[in-house]
Amino acid sequence: MKLTKKSHSCVRLEKDGRTLVIDPGVFSEEDAAIGADAVLVTHEHPDHFEEGRLRAALESNPAAEIWTLRSVSDKLSGAFPGRVHTVGHGDTFTAAGYDVEVHGELHAVIHPDIPRITNVGYLVDGSLFHPGDALTVPGRSVETLMLPVHAPWNKISEVIDYVREVKPRRSFDIHDALLTDLARPLYDGMLDRLGGGGHSRLAPGEATDL
Repeated sequence: MKLTKKSHSCVRLEKDGRTLVIDPGVFSEEDAAIGADAVLVTHEHPDHFEEGRLRAALESNPAAEIWTLRSVSDKLSGAFPGRVHTVGHGDTFTAAGYDVEVHGELHAVIHPDIPRITNVGYLVDGSLFHPGDALTVPGRSVETLMLPVHAPWNKISEVIDYVREVKPRRSFDIHDALLTDLARPLYDGMLDRLGGGGHSRLAPGEATDL
């Protein structure tokens, strides 16, 4: 499986000529989901869900489908009947040849005064886990962890402990659009030294084979 990092929390996966995209939001490239056979969206925040990008993906590929939680599917299902699927914690499904498990229920706490929304993570082919905006532990071994490294709702000690708990073979940064170049070496150093899990960082557009 080939992993291509897009900006912020968006990633593209490719295998056997099929493409799956996760979380093409406003910080990702405008064409991040174009050509996708399947799209997964973790939650409704605009840095993960941008309606125009999803509509463009569905219009560019009449066979493309979306799997997401209800707060997102309600915005799209009327325009694309039968192509937008609502999922939740514990669900399993196959999307464009990828086997997907859904883990998690709530967005991480941003502040006690801000109501928590639904958030789900996706375990793809039993090996790659994208948690969205939460530090969800899927309860099974993970080869590749997409690691939300910088957000209003987390701090580096929590990120380090998350890697330690999941114990992936490797981890790649996501949720990093607001992390400045000045801070990256500091984050990299602490995650490499304290987190384990083969921590790496891909620039937007950079790809690797898993």
